[in-house]
Amino acid sequence: MPKIVIIQPLRPTAYQVFDDHPDIEWEVIEDTSPESLHKCLADADGATIRTAPIPASAIDEAQRLKVISRHGVGYDNVPIDVCTRQKVVVAITADANAVSVAEHTMFLVLAAARRAIENDRTVRESRFSERLDLIGMELYGKTLLIVGMGRIGHQLAGRAQAFGMKILAFDPYLSGHFPDAVEFVDCLEDGLVRANILSLHVPLTDSTRNLIGNRELNMLPQGAIIINAGRGGLVDETALLQNIRSGHLFGAGLDTFVTEPPAADSPLLTEPRIFLSPHSAALTAESLDAMGRQSIRNAIDAINGTLDPRMVVNPSALSAAPISAR
Repeated sequence: MPKIVIIQPLRPTAYQVFDDHPDIEWEVIEDTSPESLHKCLADADGATIRTAPIPASAIDEAQRLKVISRHGVGYDNVPIDVCTRQKVVVAITADANAVSVAEHTMFLVLAAARRAIENDRTVRESRFSERLDLIGMELYGKTLLIVGMGRIGHQLAGRAQAFGMKILAFDPYLSGHFPDAVEFVDCLEDGLVRANILSLHVPLTDSTRNLIGNRELNMLPQGAIIINAGRGGLVDETALLQNIRSGHLFGAGLDTFVTEPPAADSPLLTEPRIFLSPHSAALTAESLDAMGRQSIRNAIDAINGTLDPRMVVNPSALSAAPISAR
């Protein structure tokens, strides 16, 4: 009987998927230590995982493993190269959290544009009259550059359009149909020089690490806003802070960080022009329910050979031989 291990508990609604698959054995693993992951993967045909890092050696030693199903869309905690070499498919819940992340991104945009932290403090600290010094930014007529025009980017574009924003997009891997209201740019630099707001929605890879550094920040028009609800490491945080404090940038909204959680002495925590949230863009009840169910379905489908290729981040592993042959 095939076995799936659920590394890190999911919401109870997710486990209902197994009701339709009595031929699948499953187990929830709460201990995410390397020793525990080595042990639980050793006899597993599939696994779901949230944020815990998987040791490469555990994949190497898991002779029955056919799929790692990520609860979410990021996969920097999974050793992709090792999985691909071992013909282990890595799947993501591609459709499940797009709405929640897009809505949270707009929340970050509004918070940065309307100086949410400073406005909140003036009321709480009985400094009401200082509201006249807290001049915000209207979104109407501003240009939003979306880097990474995937499912989240599509959802964000529709919401930004409702605010009357002009929408640019950069994504070298574009394919399919895209909204008529979106203008695509051929290179990142062409978009940066026109963007009042920059929003990042790409995975963290060797090619995207520090994608936005001091050079790119200086290309943005005076008074621009940076939003990162993608992955920590896409933005050079030191350069971002310097550009905000110098007055070149208006502000930022960050949901992801190079180090999570940020260190207690991180200068990001003391800058009121940077609105922060704790990597929570996808954390709505609706999104968590959907991601939990989809992560289990992906694992089952991969074992049965029916996994939707759109969910796969290492498609060359789809040619994996049957489990019994490994």
